[in-house]
Amino acid sequence: MQVLGFKGARALTLLVFVATVAACGLPRSGPNRKEIFAGSVLEGGDAFVVSVNDHVTRATAVMPSLGFSSSFRNAGVIGSDDIRAGDVLGLTIWENVDDGLLAPRGAKTTALTEVQVDGAGNIFVPYAGKIKAAGNSPDGLRKIITSKLDAQTPDPQVTVTRLAGDGATVSVMGAINGQGVYPIERPTRTLSSMIAKAGGVAIEPEVAQIVVKRGSMSERVWLMDLYENPQMDIALRPNDTILVEQDTRSFVTLGATGAQAKVNFETKTLSAIEAIATVGGLSTNLADPKGVFVFRNEPEEIARIVLARDDLIGEQRLIYVLDLTRPNGMFMARDFAIRDNDTVYVTEAPYVQWQKTLAAINGSASAASSIDSAAGG
Repeated sequence: MQVLGFKGARALTLLVFVATVAACGLPRSGPNRKEIFAGSVLEGGDAFVVSVNDHVTRATAVMPSLGFSSSFRNAGVIGSDDIRAGDVLGLTIWENVDDGLLAPRGAKTTALTEVQVDGAGNIFVPYAGKIKAAGNSPDGLRKIITSKLDAQTPDPQVTVTRLAGDGATVSVMGAINGQGVYPIERPTRTLSSMIAKAGGVAIEPEVAQIVVKRGSMSERVWLMDLYENPQMDIALRPNDTILVEQDTRSFVTLGATGAQAKVNFETKTLSAIEAIATVGGLSTNLADPKGVFVFRNEPEEIARIVLARDDLIGEQRLIYVLDLTRPNGMFMARDFAIRDNDTVYVTEAPYVQWQKTLAAINGSASAASSIDSAAGG
């Protein structure tokens, strides 16, 4: 039997190591382009792999549709003088006699302060009795009280003022600088004016959503749309609840990018190129610009348009491919919209694995050389 020398044994060891590397693979951030395409429906997989083009960008450009329904938009502005249950009124009554019905002896004026309108909308005025106040203006109520007192005291004069009360208020809460309960007054009868009254939102306007709860209904709008579209600046109603929330949409970046993380949307719309830039762009030493993928569960109606098929049922797994090296690749990435729960994955360039393999071989060769030197010493 021929016995191998030390150098022969070292060479054999390196060959075994290279074979092992080839069989087991080296560490990497995820699948390569070939492996992703191998999972397509055409190859027996369960995902449709689609190259992004103008047709795809148009079909997938679907953003959350927020806005108020016609029932909210068509509600008229509340009259600032209308009296409502819960309001507090101030009444002053003048009598044209020295010894009147209401005034103390020697006085001709009676002040009834803080007369609260009860839940049924009524108030009680001495000698005038129970009077329906809700639904009247202060001037209308003045005429009613004057008419009822006129038969009992000569030429009474009445004034009615609407003081603070809880009959027409809204609750403002969430990501706003001044949470609290606010009265609906002349300057604050619309949504935008009430938000301003409460100190404005405490988050970036681009990601702020305004929720209005009215009875059993709850609807929302983007803050920026509220300011840009006057139709969305709805009139408020008593007992409305206004809630300011931050946009909860997010996407995940993996692979050869500047960061592998879950990222919240910072704007109402976000393109693929902006998503990549948000995490520091492509990794200069690792990324393959031909292998930018967006993984998404696409609703049936959009998947049918993208794939030009009418036999699809239910949500579909789609993998969108962006090749930034194509003449219009950067434009496609700029026009392709990222949506909630997307995964943006960038593959490593093919030479990266070769570098890792060579580094592993060189490291093993150096180790073997050290052993050889030690043995020779």
